[in-house]
Amino acid sequence: MSKRTIVTLPGDGIGRAVLDAALRVLDAAGFEADYVEGDIGWEFWKSEGNPLPERTIKLLEKHKVALFGAITSKPKDEAASELAPELQNKGLVYSSPIVGLRQHFGLDVCARPCKTYKGNPLNFIRRGPNNTIEEPEVDVVIYRQNTEGLYGGVEWSNPPDQVYDALMTHPKFKKNFGWAPQEEISVSTRIFTKKYTERILRAAFEHAKKYGYKSVTVCEKPNVIRETSGMMYKMAQQMQQADFPEIELWNTNIDAQMMWLTKNPETYGVIVAGNMFGDIVSDGFAGLIGGLGFACSAQFNNETGIGVFEPTHGSAPKYADYPVSIVNPIAMIESACMMLDFVDEKPIASQIRKAIAAVIEEGKVQTYDMKKMSGRADVVEKGAASTDEMADAIIAKLA
Repeated sequence: MSKRTIVTLPGDGIGRAVLDAALRVLDAAGFEADYVEGDIGWEFWKSEGNPLPERTIKLLEKHKVALFGAITSKPKDEAASELAPELQNKGLVYSSPIVGLRQHFGLDVCARPCKTYKGNPLNFIRRGPNNTIEEPEVDVVIYRQNTEGLYGGVEWSNPPDQVYDALMTHPKFKKNFGWAPQEEISVSTRIFTKKYTERILRAAFEHAKKYGYKSVTVCEKPNVIRETSGMMYKMAQQMQQADFPEIELWNTNIDAQMMWLTKNPETYGVIVAGNMFGDIVSDGFAGLIGGLGFACSAQFNNETGIGVFEPTHGSAPKYADYPVSIVNPIAMIESACMMLDFVDEKPIASQIRKAIAAVIEEGKVQTYDMKKMSGRADVVEKGAASTDEMADAIIAKLA
């Protein structure tokens, strides 16, 4: 049987350092694969005017599964200014390559687990009765609709006449914005379709059923964003009643949910939301389990078998220039474990997760964030583990 081929997409900044660490752990755990690197990120935007070259798309079309490091994205004008001179003033507009991958391959389902590791010094704690200290155990999976909503990319500054005229047919637009000159208006749309709303809801309910979570929470804003959030919650009600009556359906508003994060995070199970609110609430829960150094994610399309697995942190370019990489690779390694689950290598994924848990609980090897240090180049000299040292510690714990 031939080895599986995995596309590696280091991207920008610290992406290569954390991805290399994850690959070493995969190798040590016995995952047999060939790796082929794809071009993606800021350097290709600057040199080619395209941060997601067609050759990279073809690689993923062929091999189906990718591990992705990190990406740099900058505002429109700054991005344009960094293009190579021969590409300047040619109408090129930067767009996020990871969003481009999601939309091109229909990676509409995004799962972001947030689970407490025993002994992590960054775990959330709170005061309990009689001034006691409590450390609630968080075990939440956020299902985020990945291709629609505010990240759908349907937006304009100085909208063209046909768009402006269409907007003017809505009485609230005419009343509240009709006074503004057309050239002073910017519009970003929030579009939900029933097809993809149904898919993300079903993925959330099926995950809850498979892994024994008692509840699915729709985290949106249906009392204000009545059409899109309202549609999602109504569809969730219908689905729960018809197909998942044993699972409780909860409904929270995104703003209230963020307040309740520190009140009772242990009561939530699976949370499902549209693109923007899913992004927000997943970062909120990630903060309770140690921050972005522990936040992994999967985005996939079960119909095509294509999946991309990545930590949710950014590219942190200043850290990429340090002589020794100091960043925490656990989020990337956990993302690799989600990839293993996806390709039905669950025993290896379980082995790696147990090794991560053992390192964290033992507490002898901690990266700078776990030691609550500032991210300076000298933290390794002061006792923090480097990226490679954390990977080595996890490898040493593999059974």
